[in-house]
Amino acid sequence: MVQRRSGMERGGDSSALAKEAARILCEEAVLDYRAAKLRAAQRLSLGGNPPLPDNASVQAAVIDYQRLFGGREYADRLRQVRATAVQAMRRLAQFQPRLTGAAVSGALTAAHRAQLHVFVDKPEAVDLYLEDCGIPFRQDDRTFRYPDGSEEQVPLVRFEAGDVGIDVAMFGEDDLRRTPLSPTDGLPMKRLTLAEAETLAQMNIDVILGDAAPG
Repeated sequence: MVQRRSGMERGGDSSALAKEAARILCEEAVLDYRAAKLRAAQRLSLGGNPPLPDNASVQAAVIDYQRLFGGREYADRLRQVRATAVQAMRRLAQFQPRLTGAAVSGALTAAHRAQLHVFVDKPEAVDLYLEDCGIPFRQDDRTFRYPDGSEEQVPLVRFEAGDVGIDVAMFGEDDLRRTPLSPTDGLPMKRLTLAEAETLAQMNIDVILGDAAPG
């Protein structure tokens, strides 16, 4: 007779999976949370079909892992990405930029790029602006999911600012208050204004590493 696992044991599996998925995300340049969780389950050889931790748990584990093992290098990189994103937002001020993604949450790894959302009547306006500024870029697109269950493909431009990559998703002007869902926790994405991003970029290393509480 096969004995059912207790809730505590299942919870322990979930916690171990979250930590191993976080390690994979941080050390192996994986960006997809589900792929990291599946890889973690395989490596831990838990057997059967163990329940996977939710993305929010993995994100929290990534931050814990980076604070513990990334230390000063992680904090410096996070500050650099945030500061570079702020500089890009200032240059793109006419397009009402918002900062989102790992630079906001702090769950940043070496594979992450800074993520900006801008709001324009025509995406070509951003292309022309970057061309006028002499900034090389490449075009792409990304699919965003919304609370009503719909999905929309949004044009994207990607460029490099020193050793920090910047992705700029170009939403319609009416989408400023229509927020897509975060793939991490399924809640509306946090979108920071320039002023909010500037405040975040000033966060000191002790706060980032959890040695002090933000004021």
